[in-house]
Amino acid sequence: MKNRFDLIIFDWDGTLADSVDWIVASLQYAARQQNQPVPEPQAAKNIIGLSIEKATQTLFPDADQQTRHKLASDYSAHFFSRQPGPADLFPGVHGLLQSLKDNGYRLAVATGKKASGLQQIMTATGVDDLFCTTRSADQTASKPHPLMLEEIMTELNISKQRTLVVGDSIHDLQMALNAGVAAIGVTCGAHSASELQAFKPLLCLQQTSDLFSLLQRT
Repeated sequence: MKNRFDLIIFDWDGTLADSVDWIVASLQYAARQQNQPVPEPQAAKNIIGLSIEKATQTLFPDADQQTRHKLASDYSAHFFSRQPGPADLFPGVHGLLQSLKDNGYRLAVATGKKASGLQQIMTATGVDDLFCTTRSADQTASKPHPLMLEEIMTELNISKQRTLVVGDSIHDLQMALNAGVAAIGVTCGAHSASELQAFKPLLCLQQTSDLFSLLQRT
């Protein structure tokens, strides 16, 4: 894959950050706070990557709009009750990103998180200066709509043929497929290799940190 891509667009939660279990715990906390059915862990994992609005609609279909707003607020309060830091990244991720940037790749993030939350966590983990741009679900259409990717590619003036998406969820890979962009799945987050392969990634990696050596292969 050497010299095939110029732009790499990463998902955040479950791809760069080891945050899936904390997201699940935060969603379950919000459900208990609002006397809603507490989602099973895999059900909660299945919505990771979506905007919080889509996530609450999916997990709590019988809740009214006001309750869903409270669920989103309780989720956010619980998620950010723990101070983020560099240890929240998967092992080797910071080095991966630095190596990719040093080797001329342009890097971006496309996430279901809100922009303010993403910026807070990127700063806390020490990677904000490694990315050219980001898109969050409150800035554009939620995954799996391809608009996030299209906006990033347009902003950076890079074609879809020179772009790679890296993500851990079916929503990431469906978004890439919808945009006609190549993707690599990682199995360190929300979904298994068999689930990801249904969306035709180039391949699946066990760890995101394995990406650099893969991209150096001729």
